[in-house]
Amino acid sequence: MTTALATRSERNLTAGHLAAEALRARPLAAPRPETGGAAIAGQVLNFAQDSEIYAECSEVRSFYKVVSGVVRTCKFLSDGRRQIEGFHSAGDIFGLELGDSHGMSAEAVSDCTIVAYRWRGLSAAAARNEQMAPQIFHFAMQCLQRAQQHALLLGRRSAAQRVAAFLVEMADDEEPATVHLAMTRQDIADYLGLTIETVSRTLSQFERDHLITLPSTRHVVLEDRDALMALND
Repeated sequence: MTTALATRSERNLTAGHLAAEALRARPLAAPRPETGGAAIAGQVLNFAQDSEIYAECSEVRSFYKVVSGVVRTCKFLSDGRRQIEGFHSAGDIFGLELGDSHGMSAEAVSDCTIVAYRWRGLSAAAARNEQMAPQIFHFAMQCLQRAQQHALLLGRRSAAQRVAAFLVEMADDEEPATVHLAMTRQDIADYLGLTIETVSRTLSQFERDHLITLPSTRHVVLEDRDALMALND
């Protein structure tokens, strides 16, 4: 999947449980306030493909969880190039920031549904219940881990290593593993720090080497996952 992150009795136990449940967005379920004092409710939002969720340098008011679809977080460089920091799919958290403004923009790769959680409500809940702090910390660590994985991916020496690592990361657990690409070749190129021509050429070479098959432009079947993983050893 470069990035930013944010730091931050029975009644207490109950409130902490409800707060955690409020943060686990259920697909397409309308958010509702919980009882217990410390719970927060999220707002369900729908975005069409390629629409902007928030802009770079805009004020940070919320963080987000993906319910369905795929979101990309990216930055436009001074020379006009775009660097994609990460792709976020169902269950992923994004939009955590250290400062008051977003360091990157977020866009819908496909039609998607997300839940927005207001920082103001979260801060108030955390102030009332100490169980919230570990939950926030967990979200921040998830974002940090994704940033570290992306940095390692960009550190691969060759285009073949980067594309192979991306395919293995995105593949499902079936056998043979399949990658269902919501993103375009250009998105992949901007994520891997390559050109679209290099990505397409590398995928074609993998197919000739019988490492993958390409049933369509948006589907990749990993015929030899072990060989792809060996490229990065």
